[in-house]
Amino acid sequence: MTVEVRPYKTRALATLCLLFGIVTLVQPVVGFAQTQRDGQHDFDFEFGAWKAHLSRRLHPLTGSNTWVAYDGTSVVRKVWNGRANLGEFNVSGSTGHIAGLSLRTYNPQSRQWNISWANSSDGSLTQPMIGEFKNGRGEFYDQESMNGRAIFVRFIFSDITANSFRLEQAFSNDGGQTWEPNWITTFARIK
Repeated sequence: MTVEVRPYKTRALATLCLLFGIVTLVQPVVGFAQTQRDGQHDFDFEFGAWKAHLSRRLHPLTGSNTWVAYDGTSVVRKVWNGRANLGEFNVSGSTGHIAGLSLRTYNPQSRQWNISWANSSDGSLTQPMIGEFKNGRGEFYDQESMNGRAIFVRFIFSDITANSFRLEQAFSNDGGQTWEPNWITTFARIK
């Protein structure tokens, strides 16, 4: 019996193991490609216009528990027949205005999504967060720098219905052992 090991799957598993500090010997999985679900339409629920309510922690990872609120809209458009999408996020609150663009692209080989963000204040596109949906919940991870220190970043899409969903961003400065939410947005579909 011949077992085909696809390098991108081995790299993806090794990257996740490194991300979470798991030491393991990566073994090829027979039939992996046939059993892994195709998630290219996982973001279809989000196409359209939404009311957005954002709660944002002002000083993450400092021990501060000061939050500010913003309200506005989010509009998500399908690109590449649903294998990519563009989201325009536009909210305002007592501490100012946030206008941003999310770009999400699907990788059919790894069956994972890449999520990048651009804030209108500087126009720079962030490195992508990578992840997927399982059992109606999307989890995406990235490693970034904050105040000169490497941290992990996590997005969770949850409570998904036809007319609402929730997005939480959290940071970890202890290698993913604990997570501190700093950006919680609830969305309600505009009819």
